[in-house]
Amino acid sequence: MTVDTTKRQDRVGEPLPPPAGLAVQGQLPRWAVPGGLAASAVVVGLVLALVGFSFGLFVVGTVVLFAVALYVASRRVEGSRKATDRLVTVIVSSAFGLAVIPLISVIFTVVSQGIVRFDPEFFSSSMRGVVGEGGGAYHAIMGTLIITGLAALMSIPVGLLTAVYLVEYGKGRLAKAITFFVDVMTGIPSIVAGLFAVALFTYLVGPGARLGFAGSVALSVLMIPVVVRATEEMLKIVPNELREAAFALGVPKWRTILKVVIPTSIAGIASGITLAIARVIGETAPLLVAVGLTTALNFNPFDGRMATLPVFSYLSYATPGVPREPYLERAWTAALVLIIIVMVLNLLARLIARVFAPKTR
Repeated sequence: MTVDTTKRQDRVGEPLPPPAGLAVQGQLPRWAVPGGLAASAVVVGLVLALVGFSFGLFVVGTVVLFAVALYVASRRVEGSRKATDRLVTVIVSSAFGLAVIPLISVIFTVVSQGIVRFDPEFFSSSMRGVVGEGGGAYHAIMGTLIITGLAALMSIPVGLLTAVYLVEYGKGRLAKAITFFVDVMTGIPSIVAGLFAVALFTYLVGPGARLGFAGSVALSVLMIPVVVRATEEMLKIVPNELREAAFALGVPKWRTILKVVIPTSIAGIASGITLAIARVIGETAPLLVAVGLTTALNFNPFDGRMATLPVFSYLSYATPGVPREPYLERAWTAALVLIIIVMVLNLLARLIARVFAPKTR
């Protein structure tokens, strides 16, 4: 059994001696972690230099050797509990680094490839009459904003009111049925939403109908369950004491919801809605089948095809013309612009959550 006597002091500030028969728990020096990592890298590098160097094996071997060496050293000096803690810390840190590597790789690739056409012409020109170099994605950017805006306009009220009903009023079979269908819609493939929109507008308008509004309907099918779930979870964490206090003052339930429940959870609701918009703005499959593609600018979602950034990027990369380079450059730049839009929406969600968060002081 070991005890740590570094925090035990007598009245004059001096450490007390350990009880008789108990060992003093040691501690590894501060340089043990960076030094051990560097030594492990050197050892693994020398071994791989003899048998054939591989960067992947170098990273994995360094982490494994460092984890084993740190665990053994910590167990001998600090005890089994601290050694286990250090081992788990190394495993978790390694898993985090492994998860971050693809993200960094994607960001680096998109930025390095997309910065080539990140110029004013790309944001002010369409592809109408352009073959080869030149042109831009202004029509696709506007199409994405219009279609996503209409989808949000349809999804937010429906999702918000559905969540309020489920949390505040929902009881019995109807509430269970709504919850079941929301769960089913949460896992629906995006291409199914696109096919649903195509079938719906084929029945209403006629065969071959491709409209921007059809894409909005497809996106709303994907967005509504996300809004419902986000809003529902935020409403559930509102303390019941707030509702009971309002009821005790004679406030009707509908007014309690509007004046107490929703304002208390508005930060989380706004953040969830913004993240739902960011979730659907990059969908390609439903827009490809429901909206199609055009090279001209179209501001009317109820008349004709519209271009969107995901479809524009996909088709420019998958079916480039001759020469290939201008099409590939436009595809990467469109992907970069889409990532920037999603990043701005996520930052906006954090800002909204901070501004509307309930004040604790």
